[in-house]
Amino acid sequence: MENSSWLSSILTNPFLRGLTIGLFIAIILWIRGWFKARELNGNLKKLREHLHTKLEIDSAENERRKEEMSKVKQERDNLRNMVQVLNQKPGRQELRQVQVYQKAIEIMFEKSPGFAPAWQITVKEAEEEIKRAERGIIPFFKRMTTTGSGTEKSSKKPLELEQSTDH
Repeated sequence: MENSSWLSSILTNPFLRGLTIGLFIAIILWIRGWFKARELNGNLKKLREHLHTKLEIDSAENERRKEEMSKVKQERDNLRNMVQVLNQKPGRQELRQVQVYQKAIEIMFEKSPGFAPAWQITVKEAEEEIKRAERGIIPFFKRMTTTGSGTEKSSKKPLELEQSTDH
């Protein structure tokens, strides 16, 4: 009976009863905290994986955008160079100048009523001169009249013109 009295005295002691109940509650809370910590660590790992995946995707997208931007810049520079080359090609500048002159003529027709008849006469004269130049008459005369230099030029002009008309 001694053993049972000893055990019953311990169980009836209020301090030991409170201590046992407190230890039991502490163990339950510790186990709950441990499970909660495991759950939070699992969530943390998942979030880190998601963050890592997102950063990889963003990095790949940024690299793609950088490459695309460099390609667009290269294309822009190439197009700019092509425009400069095309503007420098023979005929382009002249075509632009002709367009400017055409626009100026249209404006003059609208603003000056007496301009049109004088212009038409001048255009016909210019066309005749161009036709003669295309046939070769004017360039031939110009070559004959511009040979030599200084005093020889004035003395050779009539002679060469006379020779060219004889043939």
